[in-house]
Amino acid sequence: MATVQEKIEDLKARQEKIKLGGGQKRIDKQHATGKLTARERVEKLLDPNTFVELDQFVTHRCVNFDMASVDAPAEGVVTGYGTIEGRLVYVFAQDFTVVGGSLGEMHAAKIVKVQQLALKMGAPIIGINDSGGARIQEAVDALAGYGKIFYNNTLASGVIPQISVIMGPCAGGAVYSPALTDFIYMVKNTSQMFITGPQVIKSVTAEEVTAEALGGAMTHNTTSGVAHFVAENDEDCLEQIRCLMSFLPGNNLEGSPVVLNTDDVNRMEDSLNTLLPDNPNQPYNMKDIISAIVDNGDFYEVQPYFARNILTCFARFDGQTVGIIANQPSVMAGCLDVDASDKSARFIRFCDAFNIPLVNLVDVPGFLPGVSQEYGGIIRHGAKMLYAYSEATVPKVTVITRKAYGGSYLAMCSQDLGADQVMAWPTSEIAVMGPAGAANIIFRGDPDVKAKTEEYIAEFATPYKAAERGFVDQVIEPKETRPRIITALSMLASKREQRPQKKHGNIPL
Repeated sequence: MATVQEKIEDLKARQEKIKLGGGQKRIDKQHATGKLTARERVEKLLDPNTFVELDQFVTHRCVNFDMASVDAPAEGVVTGYGTIEGRLVYVFAQDFTVVGGSLGEMHAAKIVKVQQLALKMGAPIIGINDSGGARIQEAVDALAGYGKIFYNNTLASGVIPQISVIMGPCAGGAVYSPALTDFIYMVKNTSQMFITGPQVIKSVTAEEVTAEALGGAMTHNTTSGVAHFVAENDEDCLEQIRCLMSFLPGNNLEGSPVVLNTDDVNRMEDSLNTLLPDNPNQPYNMKDIISAIVDNGDFYEVQPYFARNILTCFARFDGQTVGIIANQPSVMAGCLDVDASDKSARFIRFCDAFNIPLVNLVDVPGFLPGVSQEYGGIIRHGAKMLYAYSEATVPKVTVITRKAYGGSYLAMCSQDLGADQVMAWPTSEIAVMGPAGAANIIFRGDPDVKAKTEEYIAEFATPYKAAERGFVDQVIEPKETRPRIITALSMLASKREQRPQKKHGNIPL
């Protein structure tokens, strides 16, 4: 019979073997491709010495084909919990060195367990994906595992933040779990997402495409909009995730995080008084306004490479997390199109779900005209923004810097769509359409059309008409924007808003 000490040594030996995953040779191969191992990723993501591993000794139950004799330490996925900046998070990381990180019945069961724990404890969950996909040898058991994961993703949506990290291949059904979560990170040159790979596409459609061009990090960050963030390497990605988590609450019952503010809440930013060009048709960079008004000029942009005509980002005012939605006049004049509508609507709904106030910076000439936009469903997609803003009950502050025309004025959270405070710079123009175009219609055929057009522009291309009707609460000097927003957010901190009871609405998807 083994002694107590011998049993302890046996435990340590087993643990060391499991920690080696697929063995040193496969670990070296992982490193050679520029990737960290699953355990290295978890250690770098979490605060030092806080990771507690669960289900370390779980292994597969497959007796079919060649799997019966296969050793799969930790069943190819590392699961557990730890902290980021002292706050509880749950994590799973697929281990590509073990059977290619393939997902089988027990692999999925480990992920499902941490999903359920995260939901019960009201803590974020971060999933690191690096897998060859479903384990073919386990057939329907693997598919059922994916189904359980998808179901839990949906249950947790809007309850706890869910972050997906693509750090290797992610193909077939596996891509739908990340797609169901709140944010997706990808790493340049080492991560891919696609439903069907290049070989299948070539055999079915005769199209030839590389894996990187089909589903690489930049493809999904610039073209498809599937991913939200891109990183240079694994280390950069994990550091970015820690940054994102600093802005997010643990669950939907918590307020948005507040950190110690070192930036004067009464700071006036004189540069804003001269930032806008005198010609209203000349562009400027909305990021200059954002960096000038938020705490210490620091903001974290979401989907910076997709639908660049609108900006979505997390920032802080007096230490409080806010979500910012802002038109970008330097790209497509800041028009709203199909992609911009989708991008902003989803960001609005995330912020509303997790009690993050919304600050809207408006300079929008309209929805983008054109046959491709109409055929692409701009009506349906634009309606998503209207729906998202109308549905949101968090504090909503809108600042109109320049143009706010027609339906796009409404879509950027006008008072009628529930903005709690609407401020306007003296440079703002609020109208059904551009004043020059409107005057040409109104005074068409008038012999004094030029003079009347100038008079109309001087009279109506100002914020004061809207202020007269109560649609603008304050007309402010640009340099006052920061303290005015902070005061408004402070006033709105106790906001309570009741809506009609219903199972759920029917957003135009």
